[in-house]
Amino acid sequence: MVKPSDHPPIMTSLLAIDYVSPLPPVRSGIADYSLDLLTALEPLCDLRVVQVPGQQIADEVAERWLPVPADLTGEGDRLPVYQMGNNEYHAPVMELALERPGVVTLHDVVLHHLLVEMTLGQAELDPYLERLAADHGWVGERAASARQWGELGQAAMFSLPAHRTLLRRQRGVLVHSRWAADRVREEDPEIEVRRVPMGIPLPREPDKEAGLAFRQRLGLEPHTPLIGSFGFQTPIKRTEKVIAALAQAGMEQTHLLIAGEVSPVLDFEEAASDMGVGERVHCLGFLDYDDFEAAIAACDLCVNLRYPTAGETSASLLRVLAVGRPAIVSDYAHSSELPEDVVVKIPLGEGEAEALAERVGNLRANRSRLEKMSRQARQYIAEQHEPSRAARAMVEAWDELRELRPPGECRPHPEPPTSLIWRELWGDLEVKGGAPPWPEGEARRLHLKVINHGPARWLATGTGTGGVMIEIHWRQSPWTAAQRASWIDLPHDLRPGESKQFEVTVRRPVGASMLVVEPHLQGVSGFNALGGPKWVRFL
Repeated sequence: MVKPSDHPPIMTSLLAIDYVSPLPPVRSGIADYSLDLLTALEPLCDLRVVQVPGQQIADEVAERWLPVPADLTGEGDRLPVYQMGNNEYHAPVMELALERPGVVTLHDVVLHHLLVEMTLGQAELDPYLERLAADHGWVGERAASARQWGELGQAAMFSLPAHRTLLRRQRGVLVHSRWAADRVREEDPEIEVRRVPMGIPLPREPDKEAGLAFRQRLGLEPHTPLIGSFGFQTPIKRTEKVIAALAQAGMEQTHLLIAGEVSPVLDFEEAASDMGVGERVHCLGFLDYDDFEAAIAACDLCVNLRYPTAGETSASLLRVLAVGRPAIVSDYAHSSELPEDVVVKIPLGEGEAEALAERVGNLRANRSRLEKMSRQARQYIAEQHEPSRAARAMVEAWDELRELRPPGECRPHPEPPTSLIWRELWGDLEVKGGAPPWPEGEARRLHLKVINHGPARWLATGTGTGGVMIEIHWRQSPWTAAQRASWIDLPHDLRPGESKQFEVTVRRPVGASMLVVEPHLQGVSGFNALGGPKWVRFL
């Protein structure tokens, strides 16, 4: 072990960095990533490790890096740099980054799941509502309101990244893929984004003997086809699709090894049993480093499907490639950027399990191609993800971004909702020309003006359900049916704050004494039921 006294002297001209991230023994891929990165960063900057509040650091790591308390973060001219993920381990990292901004490395573009852990997970609804409204405007407000009724669907969690408040306080953001950079810029063009490689050490060649020994632990013969899925298992990893592939023709001898903690919402044993492949699915849970390496060595190839995505670059996938195992991935997000000679890409959607079975069969039948992909996978990691190369790119980006000013907080203004989905349609309705006396049978020229005071865009007539029309009808009393009704089309959309005037000739029928004018939603109801205007005159 290298002692602090063995460190080379730090040059005062180096960029002074306060590094904030979970570290071992935290069971996080980012903790392992940081441990590898710190060694590569040390000669390039004046590096100081900050202890994340409430988290332990392994003794050997603490002895090596001498972490300082969080309340010293950013003191003097030191630049705080944060490693931000989308799980509970990063709650104190986010709180510190909000309080003492610097530069954030965004390992997951989507931070909505973390926000849920920090708010709803603590039975605190209001902070959740406030953050989503600040990050996503009216869209966030509506998505958050569903939580009040216990709605916990995943669609909003992946489509609303909930990172705006955090990122706009920083001087800049680092990401690991073009897809992630594009997504952040789409959400907010004012945020400074830089793409840097994810540093992945190139391990030794797979230990064949360790791999064979691991197969023996599973009761498998040396030549039994074995594919592996590695890392924390959640529904987005689509491992159930891999299990379904085992039931396809041609896969009768193939086994699946699943290594990593499994989300409580998943039951792979039950799924495998239901599909008749239970004896060929091996769920191993979390593995220590030695067993992890041996498990990869035992596999012929690996799968790393992913949809939807939080925008992450999969460190577990890159580590599999570094060991020299080809991978089958979803043709989506960061995985689409990987070269075709190191991964096989599976289209999402119908036929996914069948396509996966076909690709696995083709690779197993073409041993020379499998071996070539193994060599190219290691070469790709060595050339593109070598830790010192990644560290240099990060330091250069930090040095550039430290001179910039954060954009500052600014509530987003997404396109307004429409009358198709909005539940309140506030506005005013002015009617002139209908004052009594109005004899029966007499025609009048009415002047109408509708004003949209609400947040929603009123859709024009003819757009289907949600389109707006103005109804004019006569009644003898509030309790009788309409005697005669006519309709006025809204010729174009009416945005918030806009108004539209109409002129229409109306004849009073015999016996009717009540005139009603009200905007309506096509196929739904009158505006009055939605908080909107209604004009009534008794004659």
